[in-house]
Amino acid sequence: MPNSLIMQIYQSFLEIKTFFHSDFCISAIFVNFAQRVLTYKFTLKIMKRHIFLTSLLALTMAAGSVCAQDWQGTWATAVEWTGPSDMPAASLSNRSVRMIIHVSTGGNTLRLQLSNTFGSSDTDIRSVYVADAGDAQQIDAKTAKYLTFNGKKNVTLKKGESLYSDEFAYNLKPLQLLSITINYGDQTPEHATSHRGSRTTSYIIIGESKPKSYYDPQEKVDHWYNIASLEVKTTQKFPVIAALGNSITDGRGTTTNKQNRWTDFLAEGLGGKVGVLNLGIGGNAVIKGGLSEPALKRFDRDILGQQGVTSLIIFEGVNDIGGAKNDSEQRANDLIAAYREMMAKAHNKGIKVYLGTITPFKGNGYYTIFHEAARQYVNDWIRNCKECDGIIDFDALVRDPNDPAKLKAEFSDDWLHLNPKGYEAMGKLAAEKLK
Repeated sequence: MPNSLIMQIYQSFLEIKTFFHSDFCISAIFVNFAQRVLTYKFTLKIMKRHIFLTSLLALTMAAGSVCAQDWQGTWATAVEWTGPSDMPAASLSNRSVRMIIHVSTGGNTLRLQLSNTFGSSDTDIRSVYVADAGDAQQIDAKTAKYLTFNGKKNVTLKKGESLYSDEFAYNLKPLQLLSITINYGDQTPEHATSHRGSRTTSYIIIGESKPKSYYDPQEKVDHWYNIASLEVKTTQKFPVIAALGNSITDGRGTTTNKQNRWTDFLAEGLGGKVGVLNLGIGGNAVIKGGLSEPALKRFDRDILGQQGVTSLIIFEGVNDIGGAKNDSEQRANDLIAAYREMMAKAHNKGIKVYLGTITPFKGNGYYTIFHEAARQYVNDWIRNCKECDGIIDFDALVRDPNDPAKLKAEFSDDWLHLNPKGYEAMGKLAAEKLK
């Protein structure tokens, strides 16, 4: 068959490709079809171009279900309202902020979600670029990639809204550190949308940065601003685990910039083949009180709003119990009702639910005999729960066998939060349960 005809076939595939956005699948179909054409030695006389187009379109549509591409989360954080103490010393306006995230799975096509959910005004962004992270604020400039939003580098995040970047090509490796740099414009909120407990340092300079320019931070803060999630596009779905929690999930007690939250150890224990999304918030409660929106209120956005979630770990409740005032028994029953409500919502979306037992806190200011009784009551219910898909008995793992109301001394420095050694044990246990 003449080469010109093969090129016509390929051009036809390229025309059809724009409707399906699937380079891998279209290429595979083209090679397969071209081989068949060459094998049977069809000629132009008996195979008109419109027959080619019809056949190609039919083949492409037939392959659509097999080659459909889906977005799945590799990293996410729970966004929050930002008080004055968690904002930079000066405004974000006309500044560059470089932030570091630890992803779980890799991929070649990505998109970034930015959020202004809690911003007190619109947020002007001049540009955003990502790059492989180096030491501290340094990046590998060769890997840098500018993002676009509807084809433009600049974008305005409207008050109360979030948006995705255009999809972009990037060689994201499993479990790597990725740098995200946002160059802010003139208008930014007095109170931004952030995540307070980033457990990583963000680096701020005055003016606009570029990937190859020298980056000498004038300010360092341990918060993320406006970044909400990173997703990969894939034809082969992988499991995605979302973890709903408080400061123990958020990583209080970890080593800043060392990525040793229990969810980091979970992602590593699963070999970077499973998405792990940490939606913990320090000081958060399930029902009421605590810091930021309670879990019940933020559940739809922070859990059901994530892409591709297949499993959910609910590990939260200590702040509800610790904050109880002469109503510990009622608070325990309310927690169980809240777990049931969240489980039902997740199951309706086809998401499996695993419950984590509440860890001990004797020795911390939260401890009273009534709070301990409430913790034991809730944990007994969790261990006998028939509605969940499994339990992760963090309590049994980390408690002192000689004083079960207390954490093992080697696992904690404040008798409430875990330390890196404790988080490593928790992450490994969760990985074993979810393999």
